[in-house]
Amino acid sequence: MKKAGMIVVLVVICAATTVAQNEAPKPGPELKKLDVFAGSWTLEGTMKPGAMGAGGSMTENEKCEWMEGDFYLVCHTDYKSSIGNGIGLSVLGYSAEDKAYTYREFTSFGEFDDSRGTLEGDTWTWTSDEKWEGKVMKGRFIMKMSSPTSYTFTFDMSDGTNWNALVDGKATKK
Repeated sequence: MKKAGMIVVLVVICAATTVAQNEAPKPGPELKKLDVFAGSWTLEGTMKPGAMGAGGSMTENEKCEWMEGDFYLVCHTDYKSSIGNGIGLSVLGYSAEDKAYTYREFTSFGEFDDSRGTLEGDTWTWTSDEKWEGKVMKGRFIMKMSSPTSYTFTFDMSDGTNWNALVDGKATKK
């Protein structure tokens, strides 16, 4: 009888361990910081004259929603600019392994962006490697939060020596 009782106890312990191991993972606190971007946003900016063209205005409408599970914020964008109009899909998350925020974007121009982000105070900084005319350049997108419903932004590129401003503007949550 003692042996049968011991077997039952072991089965219960194994079952409890299996149930605990099969619980769905929960998002870490870093992901909650991306919640500020959930919702609908309008971005208005100015493209600087340079390698991308003569410059001009740009507008973007973006809608971001949490994917089920709350690990990724998925954004759908439509934009209009002096170099053309298009749509985009982006996904924001957090890599605990890299201790960095992640941003991946795909556009109807055939572009793909893979950026890493940091948050210091009220400023998000996203960095990436950009391919431009056969060269690898550094990209930097800086978002300074003015409030939970607005931020200013700049996008700069560098050849490794100098940073050049390409776009700046303001975003407002609807």
